[in-house]
Amino acid sequence: METLMDRITIDEKICNGKPTIRGKRITVQTILEYLSAGEREEEILKQYPMLESDDIKACLRFAAELMNRHFVIKDVA
Repeated sequence: METLMDRITIDEKICNGKPTIRGKRITVQTILEYLSAGEREEEILKQYPMLESDDIKACLRFAAELMNRHFVIKDVA
């Protein structure tokens, strides 16, 4: 069974350590920004033919996993 980290990789030498898709220079952030702008999966795959549908799903799962974390917002003076 494939895990999330089979699709999403973090390497400090690639894209300054931002999460990328399978070590390619396409960040999770880029794909999430396309999706949040209303871009359809089919269009993203057309623009990035080296990606697979499961890569886009992994980006969404990665973002959802981040939301499972506990965050504390502190005032900065």
